[in-house]
Amino acid sequence: MLRVRCLRGGSRGAEAAHYIGSRLQRVFTGWVQRTFQSTQAATASQNTCAADDKATSPVPKDCLVCSYNEWDPLEEVIVGRAENACVPPFSVEVKANTYEKYWGFYQKFGGQSFPKDHLKKAIAEIEEMCNILKGEGVTVKRPDPIDWSVKYKTPDFESTGMYAAMPRDILLVVGNEIIEAPMAWRARFFEYRAYRRLIKDYFNSGAKWTTAPKPTMADELYDQNYPIHSVEDRHKLAAQGKFVTTEFEPCFDAADFIRAGRDIFVQRSQVTNYMGIEWMRRHLAPDYRVHIISFKDPNPMHIDATFNIIGPGLVLSNPDRPCHQIELFKKAGWTVIQPPVPLIPDDHPLWMSSKWLSMNVLMLDEKRVMVDANETSTQKMFEKLGISTIKVNIRHANSLGGGFHCWTCDIRRRGTLQSYFD
Repeated sequence: MLRVRCLRGGSRGAEAAHYIGSRLQRVFTGWVQRTFQSTQAATASQNTCAADDKATSPVPKDCLVCSYNEWDPLEEVIVGRAENACVPPFSVEVKANTYEKYWGFYQKFGGQSFPKDHLKKAIAEIEEMCNILKGEGVTVKRPDPIDWSVKYKTPDFESTGMYAAMPRDILLVVGNEIIEAPMAWRARFFEYRAYRRLIKDYFNSGAKWTTAPKPTMADELYDQNYPIHSVEDRHKLAAQGKFVTTEFEPCFDAADFIRAGRDIFVQRSQVTNYMGIEWMRRHLAPDYRVHIISFKDPNPMHIDATFNIIGPGLVLSNPDRPCHQIELFKKAGWTVIQPPVPLIPDDHPLWMSSKWLSMNVLMLDEKRVMVDANETSTQKMFEKLGISTIKVNIRHANSLGGGFHCWTCDIRRRGTLQSYFD
């Protein structure tokens, strides 16, 4: 309430009247301004609500991300980079995932570049692979080059990086969602940084983007006394369900999962623990079913050189690592194919994998497959199946730990969500 003291006398009365008038004008003007501002705020609120509605609306038709399986027609793919690749430090989790004959290599070169000449040849091979994919009508994207030799430190560990060569290890596309895996090697803790530019672009196109819980990778995540001295030790430990990673916190590499529509298959491995699998199961339910399968494998790490699904009800199953649940697939009407023995020479360095990268192929669709130019017996196997082979030589790229499936992450395949394992 405005209170005014009445003043007697001519000039003072006029002053009072002027004072009262000016105060009333300010009050009225303030009321008008507040009313206008309130109207503006309401309009802005409506616009914000409209923007919120837009943000939560169904995925736009022009979303660049959509892939449900490993064989629908491939339209867009991320291909990794070998540039600046570094040998990971020889920590307990690296030792558990590599073969004894290469331990000296890791002890000597950990934190340094892979051999320069070998790396140069690998880079050239992957460039040619990209050119061939483009020639087949596939859009190719690449991660950013990063200096992986830079040391980093968290409250729990110190390390250097490794590479951005294998997008399959860190990214899993399920429908229109990109899931960033947490990883389990300390040398791969910051690997996601090479892909963030691409993922942001996909997110802006309408894709979902999920980052799984990042592990601390503290000492408790690893069995510091994991007893490995021979292949026999590995077999015994795997048979007992013992791995270098504990259940201290969730961890997984995306490459331990393989998709077949509504059904996704995964193995417990040296880099994927049960907590990580359970996180994925809860995250994807109820639209997808996550099944744990296992193999007679002394060194389980990444499923796609052991069990590679290449078509609806069609799977390559490694004869050296038989699947314990294979009868379930046969009862479901699947065709199980054992690929031929790899032809890669014994003297060719495979610092991070086995020769079975020969079956680590990339399906461009149900009738086209990218296969190593040197693996003639594998080529013949596909030809007998009525599948045309696209031959590419990536022998030096194999040395870094992956075949065609590992070196890629399919972002978009032309297809729909279906069930193949009912």
